[in-house]
Amino acid sequence: LLRSSQPLTGPNRRRCREDEKLLGTILDEGERGFILDTRSAQAAKQARMSGGGTEPKSSYPQWRRLHRALDRGRPLQESFSRLVEACGEPSPSMDRWLARLESSRWLSHVKAALSTACLAAQCLDREDSKVLVHGAEGTDTTLLVTALAQLILDPSCRTLEGFQGLLEREWIQAGHPFHLRCARSAASHARGKQEAPLFLLFLDCVWQLSRQFPLSLEFGEQLLLSLFDNAYASAYGTFLCNSERERSLCKVRESTHSLWAWLNQPEEKHKYLNPLYSHNPLVIWPSVEPQSIQLWRGLFLRWIRPSQHLDEAWEEIQRLVEG
Repeated sequence: LLRSSQPLTGPNRRRCREDEKLLGTILDEGERGFILDTRSAQAAKQARMSGGGTEPKSSYPQWRRLHRALDRGRPLQESFSRLVEACGEPSPSMDRWLARLESSRWLSHVKAALSTACLAAQCLDREDSKVLVHGAEGTDTTLLVTALAQLILDPSCRTLEGFQGLLEREWIQAGHPFHLRCARSAASHARGKQEAPLFLLFLDCVWQLSRQFPLSLEFGEQLLLSLFDNAYASAYGTFLCNSERERSLCKVRESTHSLWAWLNQPEEKHKYLNPLYSHNPLVIWPSVEPQSIQLWRGLFLRWIRPSQHLDEAWEEIQRLVEG
């Protein structure tokens, strides 16, 4: 599973021999691979007309290009904001609540992300093919798909330690611009042009996996909530800046503490573990049917629904398992 950090083309639409040679060395003779493009075919075509986009298919004869459009940027941020506004409305009728939930399109984004990740995982697992995930910049929807595909396929990524390694590798070191994307919350009236809740969308998809496979992830919802909180406002340096280069220039590692070090302390770690976890060596294929994708109430209704009974139930599960 590979990810591309830039369009497969040279400047002014010239062929990029280096890219062609690189992708040519990945496949053996007669072997075929898939380029999974997270832009729509129309968006890629428009990009080509302005000097970007992708090279012609003839330049990559062993690769088959698949387009699975995923929204990013302003459309995703507005969807997030509409959902937060709907969740904050006092005492709406059931019909109005469902209408506002549907019009936000947030669950559609969750479904699209999981569907695309499943497609990448199927190409790897069932077709036994190489997969290159390609997006507009390589730091947003590309990372979303590659990280989810690894969770679906690799049981080591579903452990607490493995999941932290996945986030470090696929989001932080790969250059997701946390400072730009998570500059403000959805409730803020000031909106930056580059804000987009891509990392939140990833966490929501992970929650969907944990709900559909309650025994297969070593960590629970509390970890995902903590990661969301720290992505937007944190006392730690893990999600600061927009790239490894910026973190190096700002000496983030020398002047701040790591969130992972805090979470892995024995007195903290037990809060984030799933007491029902049982190692599952198999691939976990999530359902993306409409009835299978649910609103993450633990996050979006976090300050509205009473949590006392849920907390008591969770503590009772832990007590029974330990006993």
